[in-house]
This record gives sequence, C-alpha cells and structure tokens, in this order.
Amino acid sequence: MPQDRPSAKPRHRLAVLRVIVVAELVVALLTGAGVVFAYNHVDKKIDTGAPIEHLKTRKAPLPSGELNILLMGTDSRDCAGCDIDNEAGEGGSDTTILLHIADGRRSAYGISIPRDALVDRPTCKAPDGTSVPAASDVPWNVAYTVGGAACTARQVEAVTGVFVDSYITVNFGGFKDMVDAINGVEVCIPQPVDDSVAHIHFDAGTQKLDGDRALQYVRERHSTANSDLGRMKRQQAFIASMIKKVMSANTLTRPDRLYRFASSLAGSLQASPDLASAGKLVQLAASLRHTDLGHIKFVTVPTTDFPIGDPNWGRLQLAPAAQELWKKVRDDEPLGKLGKGAVTGKNPNGGKATAFENGLCA
Repeated sequence: MPQDRPSAKPRHRLAVLRVIVVAELVVALLTGAGVVFAYNHVDKKIDTGAPIEHLKTRKAPLPSGELNILLMGTDSRDCAGCDIDNEAGEGGSDTTILLHIADGRRSAYGISIPRDALVDRPTCKAPDGTSVPAASDVPWNVAYTVGGAACTARQVEAVTGVFVDSYITVNFGGFKDMVDAINGVEVCIPQPVDDSVAHIHFDAGTQKLDGDRALQYVRERHSTANSDLGRMKRQQAFIASMIKKVMSANTLTRPDRLYRFASSLAGSLQASPDLASAGKLVQLAASLRHTDLGHIKFVTVPTTDFPIGDPNWGRLQLAPAAQELWKKVRDDEPLGKLGKGAVTGKNPNGGKATAFENGLCA
C-alpha cells in the first residue's frame, strides 16, 4: 500500500461515480479507498466480459475526454432472497443506464432505458462466439438474454448512434451485499408502496433500508400504473441516496465498510475488457476527481405507450424526443430542458413537487 494517502477531499469526490455504476440502479464504480484496501482481492473477483463489436467509431479518447459507459443490472435470481417477485428471471438486463461523462470529467448524466421498450436489435455475437440474428420490435432487455452485455452495448449503438466505450454489469446479490456493506441506505419514500402480488409494503417517509429491503424497493413493479417507468424512478432515487451515503463522513472513515463495499461489488461484477481490473477502475476513478454530487443527474429516455388495440399494447416505444436526447450525448452537450425534473443526489425524488419540499422527509 502506498505510504502517501490521498486527502479526504479528493477521496470524497472519487466515491461519487463509483456508486453510479450500481445501477440504477444501479447502478457503483469501485470506491477508490475500497480498491486500495482490497486491490488484489477485488482484482481476482472481477469477471471479464466479451469485447464490444462496435457499429460506431470514436476518435482516440483523451485521459479527461468524454466517456459513455453502459451500466446494467441483471435479473438473475440465483442468490439468497433475490427471488422477491416470485419469478425465475430470464437472464435479461433488468436495469440499463447509459452513463455519459462529459469532456473534462466534471459532470455526468445517466439515462435509464426501459427494459420493455421495443427496439430493433442488430446482429451480434453471444459470449460463446455464436452469431445472434437481428430482430425487429423486440423488448430492450432480450439482447442481454440472447447475447450478453456486449450484445446490449451493440444494440445501444444501433438504436442511439452513441459510441459505447465500456460496460459494467452487477447482479442482484451484489446489489444486496453492497447496501449491507455500507450499513444500509436511508431513502425518502414519497408515497406508500403496496404490492399485493409480491407482498411488499413500504410506508411513506424516511426509512433506512438494508440489502434485502433495498432490493425489494428497487425491484417492486406492481404498485404503479406503468411498472417499468415507476420502478426506474425508484431505482434512480435509491442510487442518488446511496451516493450521499457513500460520500458521508461515516462511510468514508470506515475502512471495514469500504472494503466490504468494494469486495461485494467486484464478486458480482462483469466488465468489458478495458475496465475488468481494479487498476483500470481506479484509473477511471482518478480522472473523475473533479465531479461532484450536484453535477450528476439521472433521467429516463422519453417513451410513449402503444395505443389500445395495437398488438404491442402494454409495451413502450421510444418517443421522438429520444432522438434529441441521443444527440445531446453524441455532441457531448448538457441535458438542458431535457433534464427538467432530473433525479440528483441533492433531490433524489426529482422535479419541484417532491416529498422533501412537502415536508414529508424534512
């Protein structure tokens, strides 16, 4: 371990974007301090995924240049307590966030993509090297089921025109362990959650959730009119609250929690070859040292419902405004009006009329 320890302020900033990787929401990047404590141990636990077969091109990236990282949470239920919805899971990408880190690495925004949105999937390769044929009007998350993370990244490029630099995936078990590693996360729940199908209930107000309850909160899908969009909002709010927790002095001064956080995440993490080591993740983290909590936003790609009577009724389609959002990413521009109501660490429920302003979680 190096004898020169980083100052508290840089370490405080470095923690921010590590957490975003959890996704949505997941969706955290490994904390710099955690990697220092468990460098070799963590390095051995990271799974290297298949390389991305790009459809788009990018100029040689600079150390402080823009980046697009695809963050995914998989719906595998092969961990204790992960079958909270009594479903087997199909191995798809339950959560997908396209994280755009702006040139200069001082701001970032994550775009949630609904798993039920219908898109045209390009040809791609499965992890075993077999070819996966193209398909039209298929749910977003099927790309992961048939071809893994690299296939999903290729789908992003085909649908959005955005070059994807890297990807990271985390499964349900890793998410639970990560929350427990930092001794739970406090969230503001603006409205009661009642799911009679999965038998999940949350009162409105501020609550501290452990790993099991946190997984229930971000996975629950039956209490809102549109289960996919409602769940994504909860995931975004939880990630924002987790960012605040990891940045708190209580977490940053507890080496045991940081170690557990990094170790639990790495054991459930798969990354594209360019990021599949603790050293590479630390290098990425160091380039983000000037990013702060107020400059990280989460939004959902604009979608519309199919009309009643349409064969695809019940699914979602990307709205015309989605093209404007993708252009923002391609041109490395801030969200502007498309960021209205965005979820941030300072306002985890997003928008103006929040539970915080109403005094519910003051």
